[in-house]
Amino acid sequence: MRIIIDADATPKNAKLICEQLAKKYELELIMVIDNAHELTGDFKVIKVDKGKDSVDLEIVKISKNEDIIITQDYGLATILIEKVYAVIHPKGMRYTKFNIESLMFQRHMGQKMRNAGKRTKGPKKRERKDDQLFEENLMKILKEYF
Repeated sequence: MRIIIDADATPKNAKLICEQLAKKYELELIMVIDNAHELTGDFKVIKVDKGKDSVDLEIVKISKNEDIIITQDYGLATILIEKVYAVIHPKGMRYTKFNIESLMFQRHMGQKMRNAGKRTKGPKKRERKDDQLFEENLMKILKEYF
């Protein structure tokens, strides 16, 4: 099992939680970024050319059935739900075949509203409870596996 992070958009605290749990469970941690970003730490970094979906495509390419993927990208989550062990949002929500359709519909409706010139709210500011929920749910996934 490995933890693979869509690291361009994953918050720093979520990355730190993944680092701690990867060490605890002796898992390989892989951060995938485009070459506009820099990361250093006790993990593997895969850099890809900057471009639309380049990080997502690399994650799809390298992921295996026992991996855990961390991403905020609903489209990427949709592709990976059936391919990997688990896909989890940095706020702690586990993507499933039961919730992804609703999430994609919400994304679609938001895009339609923005295209029509309507303003939509951005994501809420990350709070401590988001870190706690992420850590709890990632731990559940790891305990479920081990």
